[in-house]
Parts: sequence; structure tokens; C-alpha cells
Amino acid sequence: MTIMSPTPNRFLAHTGAKYPIVQAPMGWIARRQLASAVCNAGGLGIIETSSGETDACKAEIEAMADLTTAPFGVNLPILFLRDDAMLRYICESGVTFVTTSAGSPAKFIAPLKEAGIVVYHAVPTVKAALKAIECGVDGLVVEGAEGGGFKNPEEVSTLVLLQGIRAVSDIPMIAAGGICDGRGMAAAFALGAEAVQMGTRFVSSAESPVHSNYKSAIVEAETTGTFVLNKKASPCIRALKTERTAKIAEEGRMDFSVMASIKDLYFGGDMEASVALAGQSSGLIDEVRPVQAIIDDMVAEFHAITGRLGGLAASQGF
Repeated sequence: MTIMSPTPNRFLAHTGAKYPIVQAPMGWIARRQLASAVCNAGGLGIIETSSGETDACKAEIEAMADLTTAPFGVNLPILFLRDDAMLRYICESGVTFVTTSAGSPAKFIAPLKEAGIVVYHAVPTVKAALKAIECGVDGLVVEGAEGGGFKNPEEVSTLVLLQGIRAVSDIPMIAAGGICDGRGMAAAFALGAEAVQMGTRFVSSAESPVHSNYKSAIVEAETTGTFVLNKKASPCIRALKTERTAKIAEEGRMDFSVMASIKDLYFGGDMEASVALAGQSSGLIDEVRPVQAIIDDMVAEFHAITGRLGGLAASQGF
């Protein structure tokens, strides 16, 4: 049997990161403290702009140069941007990698590409993936239903979505949703991903800026510890089970005003103040750990698993 040389990882070529591990762009949370820790550990930190705090987000991006020499990215959530101020800033900032989400990237592609920026777009369905590819994106963030935060009410798992997109395109994919360790990473790569994105795992890391109550709630959650809320309205989200989310689940609808007090939950520790966004991977997380330890163990576990699988391939075994 001829052993083929491994194909170069396109995500690493696009970003310059050491490892194909991305930190999700969570509003207010994905700022310099967490993003720089991920970058310094070898992953790719992403600065959020979904908070809508344009000046604050600009300051976070500029501060990254003092905290890391590693590459990082920025997320542009299309429907949440009040104007084109952030887009124009990014095009002039020297940032070289951007993820877009929450809307069509069509109007963003040309100015970003003209600025020499690589663009990956977040998609929850095969149909959305094909539309993004037609717009000219360089890659996709494939968001399965297991992930936390804003979701497609028609749930498609990461397992199925990766296969569905790979069946119709060879575009680079970052797998997101339900991944928190090397096992999940190996599974995603087996299905065609070239990187993974994690939100819940990094929210519950030592360097995460959120309150210890939020981290503890993630650590203590079971695999059935989240609800998908507001499936018949907007926004549809996945969040931890609390008294408040249980009431919303029972009523079947959620007013967006509940998000107004999200910072009281994130940073004040009041778990009933809003909805605690988190993915199903919360049921797989059993302790708060430093980002460096999370990434080091994840890479080691990934290589142990893929090495074992490579041995099976070489021996034609199972």
C-alpha cells in the first residue's frame, strides 16, 4: 500500500496560526484577554464586534499587538453592524483574517478581498454554504446545532453538516458545535474539516473574563443541560438550563429584550439575569483550565487518535 503525503492544511496557510484551533467570537467575551491567550497558546483568537460597541472593539483590536505576536482574526456579524464603520476600519487595520456571520457576505467580500483579507463565512446549512461559496468566500465556519448562542431553528448536527457540505464542495471548513477536545477535533477532521472552533470550552477557561458562576454552570452541566429556545421566532438560541430558560422553553417564545441584561449574567454572575449561552459540549467539560493546557492536551489527544487510525489504515485493519 502506498502512503500518500498529507495534504497541506489550508486553514493554517490562510491564517498563519500554529494550530487549527479557533476561539469563537462571543459578544463581549471574545476580547483581548481571552483572544490573546488563545493566540499565545498556538490557536487563533478572534475579536468580536457583535456587541455593537464599535470604539471598544477597535480598542481591543489595537491592544492585541501589545499582548501577542501571533496572528488573530476579527468577526463581522453582518446583521448586527449598525453601519459600515467597522468594515472600513478592518480594511485599513492590517487584520488579515475575518469571519463573517449572521447574513449574506455578498457586499463584504469585495472590500475585504481588496484589502488582502482572507474571509470565512459561518453557515448552518448546506444551502447557506453554497450561497457563501458563490459570493467568493475563502472558507466556511460550519456551525452545527450542538453549538451555543444563535442557531438555525432547523437543527442540523455538525456531524451531518460537515458531510453534506464536503459532498458538494472542497472549500476549507472550520467545524463548530459540540467540540471541546482532541476527540471532537479528530472526528471533525475525519469528516473533512481543517480546523475547529470552540466557544463553550474557552468561555469556561481560566483566562475567560466571565464570572465564575457562569464557568461553574458550564462545568456542572450535563449533556442534556441546554435548551434550544425560541425556535418559532427570532432569535433562536441554545443556552444552559436555568429557571429562566426553563420558563422560556415552556412558554415557547422569547422576547429579544432578555438579551439586554446579558452582561449582568456574563460579568455579574447573576445566572437568572438573562440567558446563559452555551453549547452541548458543556456536558463534556468537567473543570476550568488554562487555555494553554486546553490546547496542549487537545493537540496531543488529536495526534494520538489520528495516529492510531493511521495505523489501522496502514494495516488495513479496524
